[in-house]
Amino acid sequence: MPDVVTTVVPASVGMAKPGPRLGANVTPAERRRLVAAALMVGDLVTLTIVMGLLQLGAAMAASDTDTNMASLMLVWALALCGSLGGFGLYGSDRAEPVDRLRRRTLGNVVAAAVVLTWLAVDDPASHLWGFVVAGAGLTVVLGYYVEALVRGALVRRDLWSAQTVLYGTMPACLALARDLASHPELGLKPVAILTDEEADALSEAMEASELPVITRGQANIISPGIEVALCASGDLHVEKADWLARLPLRQIFVVHDASMLQVLNPQLRAMGGLLGLELRSAIHMPHNLRLKRVLDLIVAIPLTLLALPVVAVLALAVKAVDNGPAFYAQPRIGRNGHVFKVYKLRSMYADAEARLAAHLEADSAARQEWERFFKLSSDPRILPRIGQLIRRTSLDELPQLWNVLRGEMSIVGPRPFPAYHNQCFDTAFQALRTSVPPGLTGLWQVTDRSDGDLAVQKRQDSFYIHNWSFWLDFYVLLQTVPAVLHGRGAK
Repeated sequence: MPDVVTTVVPASVGMAKPGPRLGANVTPAERRRLVAAALMVGDLVTLTIVMGLLQLGAAMAASDTDTNMASLMLVWALALCGSLGGFGLYGSDRAEPVDRLRRRTLGNVVAAAVVLTWLAVDDPASHLWGFVVAGAGLTVVLGYYVEALVRGALVRRDLWSAQTVLYGTMPACLALARDLASHPELGLKPVAILTDEEADALSEAMEASELPVITRGQANIISPGIEVALCASGDLHVEKADWLARLPLRQIFVVHDASMLQVLNPQLRAMGGLLGLELRSAIHMPHNLRLKRVLDLIVAIPLTLLALPVVAVLALAVKAVDNGPAFYAQPRIGRNGHVFKVYKLRSMYADAEARLAAHLEADSAARQEWERFFKLSSDPRILPRIGQLIRRTSLDELPQLWNVLRGEMSIVGPRPFPAYHNQCFDTAFQALRTSVPPGLTGLWQVTDRSDGDLAVQKRQDSFYIHNWSFWLDFYVLLQTVPAVLHGRGAK
């Protein structure tokens, strides 16, 4: 194939949105340094807050903290930034959130080990071992949320994402561009489409695309602002790969549509000239189910103790608004099709079912909404004030910690549905869903699609079951906090 110099648009293309967007004014190297600096500052702020909280707690408990705290802070800060940098967290190229959480946790473990080693050498009689262990745990959790804030600020200023050119057929490139535009947290910003198709055959596609479309035959310069190329067609032949490799790009990815496989962290295996994609269902392994049960108890026991006074106050408030029991139990479908009673604080009137039937009979729009979502945006069954509060904040779910302690539910998993809801799915998905313990919270509840219909529920729950890991559960648990605070999907 003859050498072809291909036009790739300048760095300013695709940055016309108003606001303080700094990405258009920096080089790729500067952008990467700014991202690294912002993330590092976020971690140092996190560590400072954690150290302050622990010192306050130690002072209140009259605990001995005679070790030089300034030296401890310096050693910890150096160890934390070094370990997190070593795990690749000071850049946007490792942007998958569950993997970043895993790396953040492991980085904090390494940093804590370094600090504990320093304490053992510098002050063998120090009483701060528990201080460091508690601090490492807090730093993981708080650091996760601080990183999300920093990432959001970088996205708004157009600094998080690397400028990316898409290479392949027009339909594949347009679909990929839409996906990347809807997920800026992935760190890839399409700025142009590069295609083998002739210019006269692209007129309609160029009108439909908001990105510049360039053919390989166009001669010009290659912009130094482009960092990444994505081959969107998934069928990169040797001569095309050789040509792409000569472009001045940091990274080239061959993209395949694996949405039907629902793989979160694929394991690749070389098989001669082929690549194999390993698929596992880790949650169905007996030792993983036992591990999940142990983790459930570790989380549920302290949460139950903390929730008891809250549940008591809310139960009294429910009784004050409407006569009848403060709690109710409803049969739900659990693991292996076992029917159990799920417990909730009552957020509806005692005659809720009669109110619902009358409302659906009188309002056809409400009936259609109920048939699609099994929820109503304006539900006549809900108690005024207290009912809306506990549903919006999911406090009505707190009694289900008892279900977790009894082993009927897990902390994280697909939500247990009533029989009438479960029967709306096909039998294969019903079997898949009941093969795992139902959860107090789940992936569907913490995503932006938590108001989705049955198809969205099926997709999210299937993805969770096929990709279960300790890290995915940890991610869902951390995401539950902002989801509850924002009342996302609660009706």
